[in-house]
Amino acid sequence: MLAFVFPGQGAQHAGMGKELAENFSVARHIFEEANDTLGFDLKKMCFEGPNEDLKLTANTQPAILTMSIAALRVLEQETDLKADFVAGHSLGEYSALVASGAMAFKDAVHTVRQRGTFMQQAVPVGSGAMAAVLGIEKDLLQSLCVQAQQGEIVSAANFNSPGQVVIAGHTAAVDRVIALAKENGVRKAMILPVSAPFHCALMVPAGEQLNAVLDAITLSNIDIPVVTNVDAAVNSDSSRIKELLISQVSAPVRWDESVRYMLDNGVERFIEIGPGKVLSGLIRRIERKIPVSNVENIASLQAL
Repeated sequence: MLAFVFPGQGAQHAGMGKELAENFSVARHIFEEANDTLGFDLKKMCFEGPNEDLKLTANTQPAILTMSIAALRVLEQETDLKADFVAGHSLGEYSALVASGAMAFKDAVHTVRQRGTFMQQAVPVGSGAMAAVLGIEKDLLQSLCVQAQQGEIVSAANFNSPGQVVIAGHTAAVDRVIALAKENGVRKAMILPVSAPFHCALMVPAGEQLNAVLDAITLSNIDIPVVTNVDAAVNSDSSRIKELLISQVSAPVRWDESVRYMLDNGVERFIEIGPGKVLSGLIRRIERKIPVSNVENIASLQAL
């Protein structure tokens, strides 16, 4: 069995998708559809940057989604590979929903543009932070978060792989967790260069705003089972998609468990579709022997 997985924020880089769009009309069409839907030149931003603009959350989210779906359409055209499961990391869940047939691309790219804007606006710049904590047990980290709260918010945001957890919350509370982690012998804990504290309770207002955007779009049946971030299990019911996407904004991304769920249900190979190889690295940490490929340009497509 085969799973297609789609990256989230942080995988973006200037030049992504340019080679695919120059060589495959199906990829070029996706970038043009994104431009038409959003009303600005996202294609130029993806192909040329600058990286400072690509790093803005409201741009990053539609850019990565567009690049990922462009690569997916090329993969579908050039191979006969079919996924048994799809999943995405945070933002990547929208790419997975497009791949599953449940959400139209134009609806997805419009929604994530709004999602990025809402998430950025939910917390004033500088008052929230995220940090990666490496080599720590989940229970210890959660205990340290409780100790560090002191009336503020801090909690686990991403369970990425064994020993790699990301936390999010108020900046001072995140700093307190880092200090406590080091006191407890944790080898590495570091602030991440992100613009807002995603996947924690500070994002609840963003989820409430997202509700209205999702209400305006029509969803279709799910053709390929989607392993969701919130449940770390399959959702095949399109009526649950909206509630899961709203919860996802402020709930932790259970990536480690999601990959294990797919492995336990017969997945023997993963293909990461979109910019970079972040998920490929995480999957190999979760299960060292599992074959993982990626598709982001012609060289990776030919290797596959």
